[in-house]
Amino acid sequence: MKPDVPPSAASPAFWTRACRELAAADPVMATLIRQTGRHRLVPRPDPFVSLARAIVGQQLSTKAAGTIWARIGDLTGHVDAVSVATADPARLRACGLSERKLRYVVTLARDFTDGTIDPARWAAMDDEAVVTDLIRIPGIGRWTAEMFLIFHLVRPDILPLGDVGIQRALRTHYGRGRDLSARRLTTVSAPWRPWRSVASWYLWRSLDAAP
Repeated sequence: MKPDVPPSAASPAFWTRACRELAAADPVMATLIRQTGRHRLVPRPDPFVSLARAIVGQQLSTKAAGTIWARIGDLTGHVDAVSVATADPARLRACGLSERKLRYVVTLARDFTDGTIDPARWAAMDDEAVVTDLIRIPGIGRWTAEMFLIFHLVRPDILPLGDVGIQRALRTHYGRGRDLSARRLTTVSAPWRPWRSVASWYLWRSLDAAP
């Protein structure tokens, strides 16, 4: 599914409709939406930042990833592909990046600055085509690609089942503390289509943490 709106700093144009339809289709989701209040997803307009933040956040808590990202911001002044590509790798490493993540982030920055990566092409591609294209980039797997689809390309129907926060929220709100079977998961998530990205965002927020 292609995005209803291009990436921007504003909340997605489909958000109000999605919330209305999710609330009507699923009473649990209706409660989560009501409890969250007026907060909404705000897309990340810079494709490099969106991918780099996802790489930094792999296998880390939201708090730990946020701390490392803030340190990178303090080091570079303004995080973008150019500032990361030209930063001292040792000082980037001191921000808390592992050697592998450092290599991935710096390579990504250099590929953005020299034109090896052309982010403009992804807007015209469907969800799975974007995933396939992104996972060719070192350091990017399916989870990172799905975060990019949600937070940069603003695709409305992504359900990142590999995300630990989503798994935890599903256990809490739909599984009585237990993992959901594949059959149960299919039943629970079916009413969320075509707004599974929005449902995912509310599941994250239900954990009282920014996704």
